[in-house]
Amino acid sequence: MNTQRYLYAVVPDEVARKIQHLGGRPLNLYRILANAPAMLSAWVDFAYRIRLECKTPRALRELMILRTAQVTDSFYEWHQHRLMAEDAKVPERQVADLAMWRHSEAFDAPERAALAFMERIVAGAVDDSTNAELARHFDAEACIELAMTASFYCMVPRILSAIAVTPAGEPSSAVGAPK
Repeated sequence: MNTQRYLYAVVPDEVARKIQHLGGRPLNLYRILANAPAMLSAWVDFAYRIRLECKTPRALRELMILRTAQVTDSFYEWHQHRLMAEDAKVPERQVADLAMWRHSEAFDAPERAALAFMERIVAGAVDDSTNAELARHFDAEACIELAMTASFYCMVPRILSAIAVTPAGEPSSAVGAPK
């Protein structure tokens, strides 16, 4: 297991206020990213836009994020987004069946298309048939939102691993979904 590579830094007041306004708290990830304040600010802006400003259902995007955490073996991402998925009303059966989504009756065709799309993004290439299936269920704007969600949350576990972020010491209230 990785050991923490970077010291926790103080989240700049302006960014901390933004996070609090959006319903979050300075997580360990943010405290480590605070070593590069401009990058932290950009991260927070992008992550919260994906969480709060998309038209696609939040529950669907949380399923995609949780599946990314499974595929990439990212405990921190799973830890954070498991509670966000609960807040987004993701059915418990879907969480339980997520690793076997292709064969579970808990997922409908649009969810299967989004999960297949996300897995192809994690793998590094989305084929035409996967794109076509996604487009059968979602309009162009939704497809872009799902591509941005999958791509951002594909990057997250790589960053977490590179800088060795863990949830150790985070209060459980810090991992809830933004309200």
